[in-house]
Amino acid sequence: MFNPSREQVRLFFCDAWKKHIERLPLVGAEVTAVDLAARHPEYHALLSDAKGALEKEWTPEGGQMNPFLHLSLHLAIHEQVSIDQPPGIRAAFDSLRARMEPHDAEHVLLECLAETIWRAQRDGTAMDALAYVDAVRRKSSLI
Repeated sequence: MFNPSREQVRLFFCDAWKKHIERLPLVGAEVTAVDLAARHPEYHALLSDAKGALEKEWTPEGGQMNPFLHLSLHLAIHEQVSIDQPPGIRAAFDSLRARMEPHDAEHVLLECLAETIWRAQRDGTAMDALAYVDAVRRKSSLI
């Protein structure tokens, strides 16, 4: 299983963004990463400064979400929806997307995914995929 380091994740997004800016060909997940980054103009300066991106720290106490965590969660959601894994996530996303912009719908999934991951880490357990999909469905029914 691929388990990149913090630095590898940051460099992946920065390198993909640099290739985009320089109009170089993108390959594989770089295409999706650049599409996601393009939808977050607040991150463009950071992505253009790989050295600064490697040095910067984001803490919960600072009140800001780590941009690389945010983009990585978007990337995970994109992959999940594309292969419907966990089962039912595509239908839950489609239900949200019918009522809101796709990017906003992704943010609903992102919140549910982040909470599910946090719970698994807190409890020292595997991620509960059923609870994740169920949380998305519940939020979808409230919107």
